[in-house]
Amino acid sequence: MLEVADIFRRYGEAYLDTYGAKLPSRHRRAFQDILHCRTPALGGHLYACDHCGHQVYSYHSCRNRSCPKCHGNDTEAWLEKRRKELLPVEYFHVVFTLPKELRHPVRCHPEIYYGILMKAAAQSLIKLAADPRYVGGLIGVLAVLHTWTRTLLYHPHVHCLVPAGGVSDDQEWLPARKKYLVPVKALSRIFRGLFRDRVVKERPTLRIPEVAWKQEWVVYCKPTFQGADNVLAYLGRYVHRIAISNSRILSIEDGQVTFRYQKCGDSQWKTMILSAHEFMRRFLQHVLPKGTHKVRYYGLWNPANRSRLHQVQILLARDQSIPSHERDLSEEEILTIPLPAEKICPQCGKGILILIDHIPRLGRAPP
Repeated sequence: MLEVADIFRRYGEAYLDTYGAKLPSRHRRAFQDILHCRTPALGGHLYACDHCGHQVYSYHSCRNRSCPKCHGNDTEAWLEKRRKELLPVEYFHVVFTLPKELRHPVRCHPEIYYGILMKAAAQSLIKLAADPRYVGGLIGVLAVLHTWTRTLLYHPHVHCLVPAGGVSDDQEWLPARKKYLVPVKALSRIFRGLFRDRVVKERPTLRIPEVAWKQEWVVYCKPTFQGADNVLAYLGRYVHRIAISNSRILSIEDGQVTFRYQKCGDSQWKTMILSAHEFMRRFLQHVLPKGTHKVRYYGLWNPANRSRLHQVQILLARDQSIPSHERDLSEEEILTIPLPAEKICPQCGKGILILIDHIPRLGRAPP
């Protein structure tokens, strides 16, 4: 399968010669990490099958959060933690998008504006949902930052997962109306106002076209699936996702990259051809600044409200059976759990891979 790393290997040197002086350090770091991910450059381990003796090299991952080959296991571990925090209710998926007039200043100062964007989105939801006409209590908001379109263009927006209800001051659960959380038009205006207030406070000298504050901002809200497992499957598509996966790259030849994508609301796959340099430019602009939290928790899911969340979980679970994933496994069930595929010998399919040696990282080339 073709990889983003293959594009970097073939055309990366020419790209750095042309644009290297202008590249932020985080882009250079992502470039090098993806290039060396799961190669001898990062070291690794050597395994041998205890049945046929076949040897398997396993090289280390780069762990860069923009790498298409990393974080598959991280997603599963993260989802398992979230499983303990979900409530047995319906959920809403809410998306907040910045207008195009703000994209340039946000891209120039992402370390400031990404935090403002996520806080404004979550606080607008919490503020409007607290109104007795809608929920009347404290809701939970799990916010995930994305910065791309399906063709890798710059498009900062926030996906929020919100339970259909909130908790009152006296610890009672207040369900939202069926398939309705809050009015989207009012939510959009509160979001715009909170974002502007924070920008004026933190970047008072920044000049932004007045039209950005006068137009309607796009906010999308729809109910999702009910049940913890369905919600987790839905949520897993948004957390730890990067701008493009390796599976979408179709060809790399003659200085051009062909990849597939789907238009929003259309299940049909389409193809796009970009020059290798343009592909790398689009990909690297989605590398997040160091220290930026891509996933944040607000309201009832804020760690400061952990005790309130636990009380609500107990309240809602009183008349519900314990989900199967929380049931203790019997000894017979534990013995029948299959070994992970990476522990079984790919040559004979019978033996187990045993660690026999460590492979050190390659030293840096002399200056």
